[in-house]
Amino acid sequence: MENKERPAYGGQAVVEGVMFGGKKHTVTAVRRKDSTIEYFHLPRKSRPLFQKLKKIPFLRGIVAIIEASANGSQHLNFSTERFDIDPSEDEKISEQKTSKLSMILGVATIGVISFLFGKFVFTLVPIFLAQLTRPIFSSDFSQVLVEGLFKLLFLLTYIYLVSLTPIIKRVFQYHGAEHKVINAYENLKELTVENVQAQSRLHYRCGSSFILFTVIVGVFVYMLVPTTPLWLRVVDRLALIPVVLGISFEVLQLTNKLRNVPVLRFLGYPGLWLQLITTKEPDDDQVEVAIASFKELLRMENIKEEDINSEEIV
Repeated sequence: MENKERPAYGGQAVVEGVMFGGKKHTVTAVRRKDSTIEYFHLPRKSRPLFQKLKKIPFLRGIVAIIEASANGSQHLNFSTERFDIDPSEDEKISEQKTSKLSMILGVATIGVISFLFGKFVFTLVPIFLAQLTRPIFSSDFSQVLVEGLFKLLFLLTYIYLVSLTPIIKRVFQYHGAEHKVINAYENLKELTVENVQAQSRLHYRCGSSFILFTVIVGVFVYMLVPTTPLWLRVVDRLALIPVVLGISFEVLQLTNKLRNVPVLRFLGYPGLWLQLITTKEPDDDQVEVAIASFKELLRMENIKEEDINSEEIV
């Protein structure tokens, strides 16, 4: 087989399961009440315009976010519906599948809207909090720094508080399992529970790192625009959201490429530190689900399991 670059896979944790995405498919595996594993398959739709935009730096990140929000919402919807249903009720549930499938587009749309709404709130609230400190920090430079500090505190507090809930704690464990599987795959390890558990639960290409980079990148971008008057500051922040997202995505990709360069690998450390909160060590059963999801994706992508520990995988 001709030696080619190994494809990069990504995923996300869902309720009692893990989703992985490839070039042509996305797959979720969920642990049911009877300990069986159920799968949800979703083909990636071919969108010529999106494919062209994905090749343009700074625009490709925005496209990736839109796709991830839309696809991720459908997989999350599947996991929340299926994991807590007794398998004996499957026949009854199947009668309702047609009406539920007709809602998929709506679920995807809601996912994108929810992301944008969250981003707006996360952007606007720190502005008004920073504005309250203007009598003390009056310069544009200090205002941007205070605004960034409030964003960071807002982010860390929110993640920490939600991590205390039992269901989110388990989601974070599945998040750790997802990273471990990806690390095992990238390190050419056979996908066994033992091998996967030996891997790190942190990964440079994680969405948690991306979120943190939006805060850091935002500080530098907002230095280029004034903070007064307040209405202009609000307009600028909202208008610059796509710019911040696009740059942050490129920073994420850059830190991932530099992760094996000793002098530069530290550039990704802030994102890894945040993952100490957004990921938890999974148990063997959770790792088993993550492995099952990844192997099912490989099957859908027509990649042989015995080839995943070869550098010649395509």
